[in-house]
Amino acid sequence: MPRLLILRHAKSNWDADYGTDHDRPLAGRGRKAARAIGKFMALADLVPDLAITSSAVRAGSTLKLAMQAGDWKCPVESTPRLYAASTPDVLGLLAEKSDEESILIVGHEPTWGSVVHTLTGASVRMATATLVVIDFEFRSWSSIRPMAGQLALLIPPRILTDGDLELG
Repeated sequence: MPRLLILRHAKSNWDADYGTDHDRPLAGRGRKAARAIGKFMALADLVPDLAITSSAVRAGSTLKLAMQAGDWKCPVESTPRLYAASTPDVLGLLAEKSDEESILIVGHEPTWGSVVHTLTGASVRMATATLVVIDFEFRSWSSIRPMAGQLALLIPPRILTDGDLELG
């Protein structure tokens, strides 16, 4: 059954020298959180069959650092369709996928919180580098629709980078 992993990009650096919002890089705290989430995904057997990332620098960097730190790989698609996307845009993109059992999407708020709410009815706070996992009963991504998913997991990065569980 399909599984959707939703990862909000990690904390970006507003003080960096960048041209447009699309080009804003990650902050040091963001790089640490991205690595922690990537390690967690590997340890929890949450490596996706496909990752689709917003073309924004901070989203692509989050994915790259997560993959490197967790020592996992999967095919990656980078698309401007996830930058400033609406919830219907995201659902449309997912409906185009056919064979992938699990898909990771990496992108932005407020869209990610809206996607979670639309698919599960749950209202969640998608802080930077938060990972959400949604499971579905349907067999094909073309069947994705509102309220079709079950919220399976919500992991904010602070639980992985604070205290005794140091995955950063």
